Amino acid sequence: MRIRAVIVRIARQFIHDKRTMALLVVAPLLVLSLMYLVFNGDTYQPKIGTVQLPAAITEKLTAADAKVTAYDTVEAAEAALADQEIDAFIRLDQGTAQVKLEGSDPSKNRAVMLLMQKTLQGQAAPAGVAGSSNGQAVAPEFQYLHGSADMSSFDSFSPVLIGLFAFFFVFLIAGVSFLRERTSGTLERLLATPLRRWEIVVGYMAGFGIFTSLQAVLIAGFTVYALGSLMVGSFEYVLLIMLLLSLTALSFGTLLSAFANTEFQMIQFIPIVIVPQVFFSGLFDLESISPWLRWITHITPLKYGADALRGIMIRGEGWSGIALDVYVLAGLSLIFMLANVLALQKHRKI
Repeated sequence: MRIRAVIVRIARQFIHDKRTMALLVVAPLLVLSLMYLVFNGDTYQPKIGTVQLPAAITEKLTAADAKVTAYDTVEAAEAALADQEIDAFIRLDQGTAQVKLEGSDPSKNRAVMLLMQKTLQGQAAPAGVAGSSNGQAVAPEFQYLHGSADMSSFDSFSPVLIGLFAFFFVFLIAGVSFLRERTSGTLERLLATPLRRWEIVVGYMAGFGIFTSLQAVLIAGFTVYALGSLMVGSFEYVLLIMLLLSLTALSFGTLLSAFANTEFQMIQFIPIVIVPQVFFSGLFDLESISPWLRWITHITPLKYGADALRGIMIRGEGWSGIALDVYVLAGLSLIFMLANVLALQKHRKI
């Protein structure tokens, strides 16, 4: 009977906690659906540029399900490669197939290299090419715009990972800490003072921001200088993006904490808020995801941070390459801070 009483009490708690019940049912189905759409999307099609290639090679590339774009000059192909419009371009130079890879994504590099080897296997160099003769096989030689053949998967994924860890831990710590301020009565006492709502929000952002910024600096510095991750661009730009990501996570976490009554309920936001961002952050190839689902990437802060960090650390981009990401992250932080000010209205009007 006593065990039964405990079982009944726990069951009643769950039944009355509709948020927990929804999490038990909705969250697993949501995550599984996202995994299905991410991993069961379209097969990735390498984007290949060609510079005055024989028609036979171009036809074989197209038949291998590659997206082929023809360019009149090497300079035009180089520009398209730098703008990431193509994954690689190929041209013939004295009977040798010169393949230049964009290089920042090892998985795309491998896909292009495999495609080229299959396409050019047994392909004869065209007659009349200097240094070649009829029947001579076209052997591909690979060059890299970014990175190298020694570039590891960690070098490719580390910009995304450091952004993910900074965002996740700041979101969680900020949300739980702000919730504790509210449940302990500290926030209510502040609201009873002459302080305005925006002053309280800015004060909390600055106070928490000191420690979250320190965490962001430590994560970035440890990854680059201790773990030896590839670092081509400016470390100062990396710190800027990490700080903006932390500020976005901080303001977003404090905003969502207004809709939680316990720390457990705050943690329940993770499958709904953090997990989807992981799928759309760049850890997985977004071009193979169902097209109707790609719009989510435009509303996920982590995607903008990961794009900027990858551009800085792998491609060596400067301000012009990351400006849009900086503006979006700063804008999202401002929007979340304004929403925090409005959320305080439900506690007390000042």
